Amino acid sequence: MAASTQAVGDRLLLSPREPLLAGGAAEAFELQLRQLVRTGHKNLVVDLAGVTAIDSAGIRALVRGHTSAQRAGGTLRLAAARPAVSKVLEVSHLANIFESYESVDAARVAALPWKQVRLAIMGTVLCAAMVWAGLRWPDELAGVPGPGSLVDAAASGSPAPLIRPMQPCLELAKLVCALLIGLLVSAVHQPSPRERSSGRQMEQAQILLCVSGAMMMIIVGNSLARAFGIAGAASIIRFRTPVDDPKDVTVLFLLMALGMSTGLGSFGVSGLGTAFLCVSLVALDQVARNSARVMAVEIVATGRDFPTTHVEGVFARNQVTFEPREITQSDDVTIEYHTWLNPQTSLEELSAQLMVEGGGVSGVSWKNPKRS
Repeated sequence: MAASTQAVGDRLLLSPREPLLAGGAAEAFELQLRQLVRTGHKNLVVDLAGVTAIDSAGIRALVRGHTSAQRAGGTLRLAAARPAVSKVLEVSHLANIFESYESVDAARVAALPWKQVRLAIMGTVLCAAMVWAGLRWPDELAGVPGPGSLVDAAASGSPAPLIRPMQPCLELAKLVCALLIGLLVSAVHQPSPRERSSGRQMEQAQILLCVSGAMMMIIVGNSLARAFGIAGAASIIRFRTPVDDPKDVTVLFLLMALGMSTGLGSFGVSGLGTAFLCVSLVALDQVARNSARVMAVEIVATGRDFPTTHVEGVFARNQVTFEPREITQSDDVTIEYHTWLNPQTSLEELSAQLMVEGGGVSGVSWKNPKRS
């Protein structure tokens, strides 16, 4: 019997109502977990209140479901486990692998997107504070002497001071605001590199680029000579880190612009620009998440007969729209398919299903389609 499902926040709650033992129940539950992950449900919560017993097959189902969810960028959590089930997990030294909760209600609260909520609150406070400061102290932030200082200077016959006593602290505040803007935008927009280390480097580059824009505007001020000096120094810098996504380059330019406006003291422009950029990035990510991913796949079959039924069955189970394009036949048969699939679908998992033992497929190669 398949476990019942229920949406809980951004997660899916599964409630098996029988012992997860070898011989049918555990295997069926494992198959259900993997199928849910394939169809895009990567964040799962398993309610174990109805599971009175579990053995190695049931634990294997949970571990494989957890691994599949992690591979898809999600998690699998356990809730309301009975003492007998908890004891088996502890004996198998797997209790620390899962995030466990005492009740389903606790899992419901934990399943809420608290990270996104906190990020939205902090971003709103930052942008609102910058806009308020820009409206409250426009001249002070821009470095323009206020009317009071000009009147005092005219009365005393001395020129207006070029550097005010609190100006260094004000410039430091601009750098701090630029840093916060970089942190906020980097949290909203995650770069798409090929390696994790490159991803961290790109995030740090986004943050520091915003700060560098503010620093340059603070140094340049109204001096044309300083502007030419910084332009000459920047010309000798060479960035050799490859950028996979053109959107990442655009975000870098936008962060530089936000940093420059912060350095100039235009806090109103910086705050509203940051809010607009974050909302735009979220909207664009949502549109990209809902759009189909286009990929070309070459499938090699051993022998003269191509397992069309097996291949198209795998595509159908994973809700992949496909169209055969090219057929090459020699000692083996190779067919290239043009596919449209869910962006959350794992290509590694699809390849494993296509190359299952006995299926007749000996090789699978995914690539971006050729532009016509």
